[in-house]
Amino acid sequence: MSYDGVGPRAVIRSVAFLTAGALAVPLLAGCGSDDEGSKPLAAQDIASAKREQIGDGGTLRWAVDAMPQTLNTFQADADAGTTRIAQAVLPAMFRIDAEGRPQRDADYLDSARVVETEPKQVVVYRLNQQAVWSDGREIGAADFAAQWRALSGKDSAYWTARNAGYDRIEKVERGANDLEVRVTFARPYADWKSLFSPLYPKDVTGTANSFNDGARKKLKVSAGPFTVQKIDTEEKDVVLARNPRWWGHPAKLSEIVLHEVPRDKRAAALADGTVDVADVDPGDADRITQAAGAQGSSPFKGPAGGRTAAKALRSWALVHGSDEKAADRERRALEAGHGTLTTYLDQQDGLRGIQVRKSLEPVYTQLALNGAGGPLADERVRHAVAHALNRQELADLVLKPLGLPAVPVGSHLALSGQDAYADNSDALGGQDAAQAQALLTDAGWVRGPVKDQKKGDKAAGAERDKGEDGPDSAAGDGTYIVGVDDDVEHNGDGKGHAESSDRDKPGGRESAHDHAGDGSGAQRFAQDGKQYAREHLTQGGAPGAYAPKGTAAPAGTMTGPLAKDGKPLTLRFVLPSGPGSDMLRKVADRVTAMLAKVGITTEITKVSEDSYFRDHIASGQYDLALYSWPSSAYPATDARPVYAKPVPAADGSLNVQQNYTRVGTDRIDQLFDQAVATLDEDEERDLIRKADARIWATAGSIPLYQRPQLVATRAGLANVGAFGFQTPVYEDMGFLKKGAKPAPR
Repeated sequence: MSYDGVGPRAVIRSVAFLTAGALAVPLLAGCGSDDEGSKPLAAQDIASAKREQIGDGGTLRWAVDAMPQTLNTFQADADAGTTRIAQAVLPAMFRIDAEGRPQRDADYLDSARVVETEPKQVVVYRLNQQAVWSDGREIGAADFAAQWRALSGKDSAYWTARNAGYDRIEKVERGANDLEVRVTFARPYADWKSLFSPLYPKDVTGTANSFNDGARKKLKVSAGPFTVQKIDTEEKDVVLARNPRWWGHPAKLSEIVLHEVPRDKRAAALADGTVDVADVDPGDADRITQAAGAQGSSPFKGPAGGRTAAKALRSWALVHGSDEKAADRERRALEAGHGTLTTYLDQQDGLRGIQVRKSLEPVYTQLALNGAGGPLADERVRHAVAHALNRQELADLVLKPLGLPAVPVGSHLALSGQDAYADNSDALGGQDAAQAQALLTDAGWVRGPVKDQKKGDKAAGAERDKGEDGPDSAAGDGTYIVGVDDDVEHNGDGKGHAESSDRDKPGGRESAHDHAGDGSGAQRFAQDGKQYAREHLTQGGAPGAYAPKGTAAPAGTMTGPLAKDGKPLTLRFVLPSGPGSDMLRKVADRVTAMLAKVGITTEITKVSEDSYFRDHIASGQYDLALYSWPSSAYPATDARPVYAKPVPAADGSLNVQQNYTRVGTDRIDQLFDQAVATLDEDEERDLIRKADARIWATAGSIPLYQRPQLVATRAGLANVGAFGFQTPVYEDMGFLKKGAKPAPR
């Protein structure tokens, strides 16, 4: 998995994708046009072909990052491999299409609809009469009911990672006949289509023991085009075999083998035929494209131009063969990354039969700002960081060399192509160095003397002077800062105020009000508009107030780092180490340079990939970090824990859920709660868009770019590659018949 991303939807927000290429881990302010999200930025690239063009049989070997620790997608250690297996072997009532929208799966459902809303919401699922488990038993209400009980959260004996949605169900029962399942909700649930996907047989969900342990290493009963035939821990293979009881279009492939291959071994595995499909990083994609040798066709920039890397290296050997020093220098450089020259050339020959399929993953990379303490506890400083960034430049850095659309992401909750998408970034504002400096000055960070840092002294930043700035650092509008009274939300002047309960007026606009000073020069913005962020700005310069846009920063602030009380404004930027994080570190370098221009210095700390998320992001041991979140077709459900206001737990600790920036407001929570409880799809979309505008305004995380999806596939494979949003159709994958050609890209 890529360090820039996350795991399956069942635990979609519990693990973060952490890099731009290799390790792993959606609605927006109502001012956006409804047409903004009509198309994905990049189409999927899967060598699309009709079923009659594909031969019958064959084994597809697919590289995965690791052997799955469980086959139960609802457990905490489920990963991308778990999800891939579930997609191929288990029922799903709804799957995601190429535009990121849920669609009924006709192999399992003839229909599914809300039949009652009063007094309670009732959904009736009418099942395909041919749908059976691999043991011959019909899929029915008993399976739905068992899964609801397991995931409802009422029985702690079940080790579940999430129960969202299932906890709103009152009962599940047989409908008018064996083909109908009737689900009654105790509370309205907008995202009901997210439920029962995947659906496990009652043999798995019926008891806690079978749920907790029985489905970790085997699935005796399934109901998809494939079944789990074998898990070979020695060979690091999961073998999926064609399901003889499958009633839909028969699978073209005889087998799909998921094989564990580390990222840095993918090119070699593709070259020697160990695998046929693998997600690859930009460096390997460049190498594969060069090996293909199509002059001028490569979107990747490499030293060999239109020649293959093999030809380029043979030319190098001829030219430099008599120059022992040059040859030895080149040989050592080559072997450091690829083994011997002979091995490298052999691999390049093997890669000639590989193609790179490319699209954009339904995942975005963000700059996270930890608001728990230190300078970033002050909303003004977070806004200054945001104004220092040129998001277009960062998107260009990552995506342009790959020939992919370089468009900054405008939403935390959806991506272009999804219904809920609208660009709400101007709720925070774009790059504006003068505004950034004015905000920093108003927060007390000015150019001045810096005390000598003695050994053991701590610079400003999260966990180093956590809470040092006290109430003066708390932001307005209910932004939660760790260490500040939960019952009273503070302005920058330290005076508490309760968040207004009557802000929203008919028509969805928010009444303007001042939060500091006398309100002179205040810039007020409606909650569902794109400029809500500065609703409480004042010109008076009182503690906690913002400087209005355009206010000139004091002379000299651009010529050196800033300080406050003798301490420099230094933010700890934590990054993962390792070869899979190269692009992420390039992005970090560019961000660092942008921040330096407004007087913010950074202290980059590189940590192991294994500990990056667990020991730093999740635990709050950072000021700035880069990691990714996946987009979801169900943002009201899946995104809420990522942006929920942290609250104290019973034991005195702070429950942040998956809000690792530790910044949130009551109003954002309210908007999510309203969105998940409405059955009006248009209203749900508008509420989610309003929530996104509020999230932008808190400046806890800054979306940067949609992550590239680069998939290497063997020539002749069809319906496999860079899927984009879409759930793969496993029964249509296969090898083209002789002479058959896929549809043009």
